[in-house]
Amino acid sequence: MTERMKRATRYQGAIVHNDHILLIKHCEHATGRTYWLLPGGGRESHETEEACVQREMLEETELVVSVGQLLLDEEVIPHELHYKRCKTYLCEVVNGKAQPGYEPEAESAEQYAIAEVRWFDLRNPAEFPDCVRDDPLIFPLLQRIRAILGYAKVSPGVME
Repeated sequence: MTERMKRATRYQGAIVHNDHILLIKHCEHATGRTYWLLPGGGRESHETEEACVQREMLEETELVVSVGQLLLDEEVIPHELHYKRCKTYLCEVVNGKAQPGYEPEAESAEQYAIAEVRWFDLRNPAEFPDCVRDDPLIFPLLQRIRAILGYAKVSPGVME
């Protein structure tokens, strides 16, 4: 089992700036399949959670961020990711310009590349592209983040 497969928790950053959230687009080399997600990854043994999030944001978006509150700490459905839990931290840009970064882990870099970064308006999910709105993982996550940050009122069983 690889080091990545051993990690139990994925640490990801909800980088929010001017009512927009930053997503990265992965492109799988073998299939050409693309999908959007929050930047993030696994924590190294010597890192705090916050240091992990800062490192992952820099690697994947080339942004230096400050890490704020923990927004979500969720169990992950086993087939969705290689992780059992996912922790999402609110991040604020300190320095840099958002652009596609890299995957330093050779195993990951062989499987996919970060093809694009894009800011999405949290105030108007209707303007998200279909590939984001139709994604069964990222869109519900964005809706939960929107609700926590006060962009959407979510009733049980009802998503805006």
